[in-house]
Parts: sequence; C-alpha cells; structure tokens
Amino acid sequence: MSFLTGLLAFGLAASFSAAAASPQIRGPQAGRPESRPGPGSWRGNGNSAGSPEYKWIFDNPLPIPEVAQPVFTETINGRQIQYYEQEIQPFEKQVYPDLGTAKLVGYNGTAPGATYYIPRGTETIIRYTNKGTQSSSVHLHGSYTHSAWDGWAFDELQPGQWKDYYYPNTETARPMWYHDHAHGHTAADAYYGQAGVYIVTDPAEDALGLPSGPYDIPLCIGDKIYQANGDLASPTSNPINFFGDIIEVNSQPWPFLNVEPRRYRFRLFDMSLSRSYDIYIADENNNPIEFQVIGSDSGLFAAPVDTKDVVLSMGERYEIIIDFSGFNGQNITMFNGQQIVQINEFQNTDKVMRFVVGDSVSDESNNNVPSTLNGAIDWPTQRDAVDKIFNFQMGGADIWTINGVDFSDPNSRVLARPPQGTVERWQFRHTGGPAVHPVHLHLVNMQVLSRTGGARGLLPYEAAGLKDVVMLAPGEIVEVLAFYGPWNGLYMFHCHNLVHEDHTMMAVFNTSALAALGYDFNSTQGFGDPLDSRFTAKLYDASDFSDEAKHAAVSSLAALNAYAPASSVIAAEKQYYLTAGYSSDSTSAPAQTAAPTSVGVGFVTNAAPTSTALFPRKTGWATSFQA
Repeated sequence: MSFLTGLLAFGLAASFSAAAASPQIRGPQAGRPESRPGPGSWRGNGNSAGSPEYKWIFDNPLPIPEVAQPVFTETINGRQIQYYEQEIQPFEKQVYPDLGTAKLVGYNGTAPGATYYIPRGTETIIRYTNKGTQSSSVHLHGSYTHSAWDGWAFDELQPGQWKDYYYPNTETARPMWYHDHAHGHTAADAYYGQAGVYIVTDPAEDALGLPSGPYDIPLCIGDKIYQANGDLASPTSNPINFFGDIIEVNSQPWPFLNVEPRRYRFRLFDMSLSRSYDIYIADENNNPIEFQVIGSDSGLFAAPVDTKDVVLSMGERYEIIIDFSGFNGQNITMFNGQQIVQINEFQNTDKVMRFVVGDSVSDESNNNVPSTLNGAIDWPTQRDAVDKIFNFQMGGADIWTINGVDFSDPNSRVLARPPQGTVERWQFRHTGGPAVHPVHLHLVNMQVLSRTGGARGLLPYEAAGLKDVVMLAPGEIVEVLAFYGPWNGLYMFHCHNLVHEDHTMMAVFNTSALAALGYDFNSTQGFGDPLDSRFTAKLYDASDFSDEAKHAAVSSLAALNAYAPASSVIAAEKQYYLTAGYSSDSTSAPAQTAAPTSVGVGFVTNAAPTSTALFPRKTGWATSFQA
C-alpha cells in the first residue's frame, strides 16, 4: 500500500470505531522489565509509513517542559501584569539515537515550548520575536483575547519582527495552549515545534485537593514522520490529512514515566495535525483500567465522569485522573484505540506511552478527587431555535470550505454577525470529505448540545463542561450553544485539522459592538480590528528591548484598560438583553445556512436592531482584511 493510499484509507476507515463503547485492547501483552521499560516485543518490524524503524519504544523518559518565568512583574492600577519574552528560533534535536538530528523551529528553542502557569486575574504580556525563516502569528487557544492579540492569520510577524501579545487570564482555570496561526502554513509551523501549554490556575481549584505539583503533568500528544537521516519529513504534501507513524508525547516518541502508586492528574492535549485518539489505559494483562475525566477545554466539570476511554480530536483537551494505587511494581500502558490494525505501516500507532509504577508514595497530599468539582459553570442561556447552519465539506481537489466559502476570499468569509453579549445556537454539518473536522471557535466557550447522524452520539464527558473545540465526524450533525462576548471584534472559526485549515477551511464571525454597554466599558470596545496598526508587529530595533522600553511598553498597554473587568462587562451584556430582549434571524423562521457577507463599510449587523457595530473607521480598515 502506498503512503498516500494509506493516508486516505486511514482517513476513510479510521474515523470512530465505537468510541462510546469500552475499547477492545489491541496491543500485545507487555512483559515487565526489572528497572525501566525496554523495547522487548514492542519493537517495530521495520515496516512503516516512511519513518526508519524506531527501536526504543518505552525506553526514554517523558520530557517535562520547563516552566515559563516572567522577565518582570508590575502592579499597575491594582492589576498585576507579568511580562515574558519568547523567541521563535530554529534548533536541532536528537530523536533517533543512531541517526542525525531533527531540524525544528520552536519557542525559545524548545518543543513543546515552556509551560505557563498563570494565576487567574494576572494579566500577561508576551513579547514574541521572530528569529526564524517563516512568518508567524501566535494564538492563545482557549482565551477570550481581544482580536488585536488573538493571532489573526494575517497578523503576522515576519522574520526580524516582534510583537507584544496581551492576555487577560480572567476566565476560569483551564488548560489552554499557544501555537502558530499564520496563514497557509500553520500545520507545518506547529508540526516543527511552535506549540506549548498555557494553564490558568485558580485558588478555588487548588482548594479541591486535586493532584498538583509533580503529580499534575501536561501530555502533548502528536504524530510525526522522520526521514532516513533523522530529520522530519514535511507534512505539507497531502491536502487531505497527515498521519504520522511515530507517536510522540512532549516531543518524545513513546516515552515512559515513573509514577508512584497514587493519583495523578494528566492534562491531555491533542497537538496532532490530523490524528484523533481514543485514549485508554491497560494493565500488564491488557485489562482496561477505569479513570476519571475531570475537565475539558474550558475548565473543570461539575463532577468527575468515570470512563474507560476518552476520544480526543485535534485541538481538544481533557483532564484525567489515573489512580495507580494497587498497581505497585507494574507497567501500565496508555493506548490509542484509533489505530488501524489492518495497515501494517501504522502498526505502533496503537501505543502512546507507559507508566512504570513504583512501590511507595513520597507525598500523600493532594491525592483527592471530590464528588463536586465546579458548581459555577457559566452555561449559556438555553435557546431552542437554531440560529446558524454551517456545512463543512471539500470544495475542490485541495480546498476545504465552510458553507462553500474559503478563508482566502475576503469578501465572503464573514459568515456570522452575533451581537456582542448574545447567545446563539449553531449547527455544524459534516457534508463531505474523508476526514474529521474538529470545529474550533475563537473567543467563546461552547456547550455541546447534541450529536446525530453517526454511531457515537454525544459522549458524557463532552456534555459535562464547556469547550472551544468539538469533533465533527463524517455524516454527523452537531449543535452547540455559545455566548458571544465579552468583547466585540472579528474572530476566526475553523477546522482544527491544521491541514484543512491551511487549505482554507476557516471563516470569520463578527461580534458586533453593543453601544448600550455605556461609558464605563468604552475602554474595552476599541480592539476589534485584528490588524490595528497600533498593535501589529514591528521591525527589531535594539532600543525597543532596553529595560526602560519594555517597562514603558507594559505601562502603555496597561493604560488602555482593554480588559476592564470582564465579569462586569459580561454582567452588563446579560442585563441589557434581559431587559431589551434579543431577536435573532431564526426567531420567526427556520434557520438557514449562514450566507457569506462582505466585510463592508462599518460592519453593520443585521442580526438584532438593538445592536450596532461601533467599529471606529481607520485608514485601511476596509482593505486590511484582504491581505
């Protein structure tokens, strides 16, 4: 079977084999080594999708990315602001011990990048300097960031440029991640290393006694293909999907982790380009081990969900608790149930990593999972009527579209105009193409309401919390609710199969400004242009990097009061519509497929007469989105 045929077969056949049911263990039984995992029967048989045989499965320890440290912290008008610096730069890494190095491009020369742990309510400013060879744009995935700092695909840092990204961090504690979002080459940039973890913490969550510190570990799961010289193979040759034959966790193929016989919290991130995973855990006798899912993209659930597997698509995050007590001295293996056993080229993609359980516990604290986790999930106000319908499908040989529109058309890519502070019910339909579409909406948190048309239905852990990515498989229809706030502006929504995103499966919604918010919140309304010249990238000049200049830049951004208490903005928005009411396009008529609209002058909304678009006119505004 050829490589391309294998990819197509995988995309067509792999989709979701009974993901809602308890998984069937497919991996061979593993013998337990005396000290640490050795390859043993796990060695590849020399037949792969393209990579040289990897002979060190479960031989190498799981890398733990370093923790990001602020350059300085300031308190301005009662708000704490941390300032960080990241350089996008090439580096090399030894992946195959017996081959050459892999050439990567990452944040501060690491992949994944450093992990951020940010206390809720602490604002951050991260200065990215592009010392690579490609343009870049950085998106903090999961944050309700203003458009000007959200990572718009054309808001790029060219090599030799820098930009300050400004983040509020006032949402509930959650596992976010940062990654490249540049137009046309997001997939390659993320694949070669431009991705990292960003976690917002909260004292209320800390008080729950969940596993923390060394017992709280992010797992960034991805797949790669390597060349005979040890370097990475390019992921850009196939416009349908990219499936690697080497599974990596934190950029290490099939690692192991020494664990104590107690509970651990693992934050799962699917950072693959096209591969979804059906994650399950098995003991040495291949018996599945039940675990708990405690949270997803947008934070903790109200209560834990017990399961034997969790389906994870590109861009999604799930937080799980594995209890290793009772498994002293054993090897526990994390498997991927999405592996296609009929295709020899992908014979080891059913394995993810191994846990080597020790015999003693050094710290019994924070070893709890309470029955109630989060009693304050801010669910959107319920709406029975569907407001918008979006069809995800192929639009040509190498084009993917949403409602027949691709992102390269600036006059058609705005497909929705939800007024600021409203709730809308959207329907996503998979109407063609041999691939999964994980649908990601910037700015908002979604409640997944239903999934029809396929065999899976809505999985319990999908419905247990808010999300910013929802998986859409062939033939499925998924409905979601979302609150479109707190900010106004232009935001992208797209398929998080990054191959599809790069082949234009991306559109825009314009959250039109609500004039009635009043004077108190005027400071939050001026950041809806993602190409606002005040905040676009600047050419490197050493004078901008003096201590004095950095502090001045932080003070200047802080003075904008751009993130005036988001909770107060949200409360004002909700109160307004509680009094004035909201009438959408679908209130008196069945929902229609969302039609493309031109960017237009003034961004006038047609969704609600109580809302007006207060985008200030700037030079180049109408044309800036056509770059």
